[in-house]
Order: sequence, then C-alpha cells, then structure tokens
Amino acid sequence: MNPSDFSAYKTTIRFAIRAALTEAAPGSLDEAAFPAYSHRNPVINWLFWQRLRVVMNFIERRAPFQQVLDFGCGSGVLLPFIAKYSQRVLGLDVDLLAYSLMSKRLNFPSSIEVRNVNQNPLSSLPAASFDLITALDVLEHVDDLASTLRDLMRLLKPGGWLVVSGPTENIFYKIGRKLAGPEYSGAYHERGIPEVRLQLGKLAPVTTIARLYPPVTLFDIFAAQAK
Repeated sequence: MNPSDFSAYKTTIRFAIRAALTEAAPGSLDEAAFPAYSHRNPVINWLFWQRLRVVMNFIERRAPFQQVLDFGCGSGVLLPFIAKYSQRVLGLDVDLLAYSLMSKRLNFPSSIEVRNVNQNPLSSLPAASFDLITALDVLEHVDDLASTLRDLMRLLKPGGWLVVSGPTENIFYKIGRKLAGPEYSGAYHERGIPEVRLQLGKLAPVTTIARLYPPVTLFDIFAAQAK
C-alpha cells in the first residue's frame, strides 16, 4: 500500500474510532485497541499503525484470495482492506461491540461477515477453506494456544498463510505501554509473542515478516504456510 493510500485509510479508521469512543463506556473498547489506533501522541500512534502496514503489504503481495479469515477482528480495522483483495471475508471475535460501533460509521463491504467466535468456534468451520488467516495481537490472549493454532492451520488451504503479530512483552514494551496511558497498563496477556512463535513452529516452518522496531523489538510479525 503506497503512503498516500495508507494515510487516507488510517485517517478514515481513526475518525470512526474516535467517534465510537465518545459513545462507548470508558474502558469497554480497550481490548479492541481503540485507544492505540486513535492515540493522539504521533509517535505512539505511528508505532502501532506501522505493524498494520507491514501486514497490509504482505497481504497485497500475495493477493487475490477467495476467502480470508480475520481471527480476533476487533473493530474491523483490517477488514475493509482485506475485502479489496478477497471475494469473501470472515471476521471472528469474542466481543462484537467494537465492530457494531464501527459499523455505524463505516460502510463495510457486503462481502464481509462478522461472527461471535463463542457461538461459531473454529472447530465448526470446514477444513482447508481459507487462503489467508490473520491473527493480529490476539493469540497472546487465548486460553488454549496449542489447540487454537492447530485449528487455524487446519482451516488453511494448501499453500495458505497464517499471519501473526503480537507484543514481545519485554521491558521496553511494558515501559512504553505505561507511558501511553492507564488503559495500557493492565497485565491481561496470557503470554508473549515468543511463546506463540515457538508453538506455531511445531506445526509449520515460521517465516519472519518483520520485527518492529530495531534495535528494540516491541512487536514480532511472522507467518506460517500450510502444506
């Protein structure tokens, strides 16, 4: 995605997020990363959005797709972009409040469907049905990581990609989260991204997409391809 298109996309999403924050109860959208995507500090905001841009570039280079799954879709920040390159897009999350609020402010394409994962678990989806699965900053939250990763890899068509990002939880990341504001200071992650990378590596070879930001890694972005 070129800089101009990315800037326009970012501006549209941030405007909708800030509007949604005025409607929601304080703290109710923190898990969906609303404060991070709309942070008024330009450095903090740039750091968080840059990882999304890296994933967008990865997707763009491998498009088009027939069907894509955004696991842990949250507010749907990535869904309009994915819909440009896929015939169908499925978003799954445990809480659809964030997406519901964004739907009032953004015209999501009709090719996008969003479901509650508690009512539509990964195990209920047919095997080998997705060309691409994104799981951005979500796998550090899941209870049964090994089972979730097996399900995600099972859902990929041969040659399909699972793209993962997450925080390192190192001391620099934790300091940055505290400096960003009180909504970032809670210890709600089950694990850091190194454990996710390790567990995924037991199922398929892992390819590094980017480590942001050298020399200090705050976010790790990588992918695994189904055989």
